[in-house]
Amino acid sequence: MIELAREAIQSSWSLQDFDHLALAYFNLNDRNSPQYLEFHEGHEETREDFFWDLASVTKVLTMGALALKEPKLFSEEERLLLEHRGGLPRWAILGKKSWKETVLKFSIKESEVEYSDISMLRLMILLEEKTGKNFKDLVDWYWDKELLFWKNLPENAFCPETGFRQGNVISGEVNDDNAFKINRFCSHAGLFSTVRGLVNSLYNLEEDVDLLLKINKFFDLKRKGEFLNGWRTMSKEIGLKSSDTLAGTLPPDKVFGHTGFTGTSVWIDADSGWGWVLLTNSTKKYWFNRKELNRLRYRLGGILWESLKES
Repeated sequence: MIELAREAIQSSWSLQDFDHLALAYFNLNDRNSPQYLEFHEGHEETREDFFWDLASVTKVLTMGALALKEPKLFSEEERLLLEHRGGLPRWAILGKKSWKETVLKFSIKESEVEYSDISMLRLMILLEEKTGKNFKDLVDWYWDKELLFWKNLPENAFCPETGFRQGNVISGEVNDDNAFKINRFCSHAGLFSTVRGLVNSLYNLEEDVDLLLKINKFFDLKRKGEFLNGWRTMSKEIGLKSSDTLAGTLPPDKVFGHTGFTGTSVWIDADSGWGWVLLTNSTKKYWFNRKELNRLRYRLGGILWESLKES
């Protein structure tokens, strides 16, 4: 697998808008299974203390994980928010001091899926009120030491550039403007990690909450929309219209995961336990141009899924 992945990365490098990439293939049933690749500025190279802005992958590492550990915390209304079916807008410009007031002004009402950062923030507020705890204290129990809130990055951390804010390069700060203005740990963005820290955290989550078993059970239940307990799905059961998906070409029926705005991906097959992680800084130049990044996602995921069919 890793040689095919190397060839795919090298052949597409000149077409990409990022200058750093990390890839991992792994099986959550076997801690010795991970295979890693890193490319920095066009060269294959492993770098220590290289932390990536995970962007919206944060959602499943916070809400997705918490919903598996503490399902009783989530009322029916809160599950609508968790699965982006609560009728809240996709996004809003939030103020530094008034962000909470803005998030609370929207009514929660069952709707079709509308992927929403505001939904995640509203859910965070509700859970903090319900438990009397800071949200980070609810969700960080399984994190590897190299999975961190962006304001807690070590001094020796190196982070790729992910764009510009008010004329300054963004590096080592969260790319998401609302998360930056809120300036505290929140549910929709803000986690940074090394590629190994992210994979190790997924292993910890599997061991702590039986991730694969529980997600498999959710797949077997009747559900609405593409979000499963906060995790995104790409299964044929919800209407796979193309062989190419963000989870890879022709993914298994029970693949689940998430993507992030900065060019990050996590996808796992609930049946086999195999999964893959892709981390890039594709927002460095053209955040709106995902054509070549997505082509690489199709290929890298497809390499793994094809190997499962052959085994």
